[in-house]
Amino acid sequence: MGGCSGIGVTPHISPLAGRGTLSDEHAGVISVLAQQAAKLTSDPTDTPVVCLESDSGNIMIQKHDSITVAVHKLAS
Repeated sequence: MGGCSGIGVTPHISPLAGRGTLSDEHAGVISVLAQQAAKLTSDPTDTPVVCLESDSGNIMIQKHDSITVAVHKLAS
């Protein structure tokens, strides 16, 4: 996937893997954003997606069970 990178984060804010523009230092912010988004719904089956958009690209953050994933797509 050209122009994309990502990181996976455990519940202890420990990065599982990262590649490209997202690094280990982003793990805390990514984890907290996913946790805060989950507080916006009372439905436990709802899985919120956080989308950050800018001129330089987009970041999508989503939590599945105990793993949080972020994908950064650079603008072309």
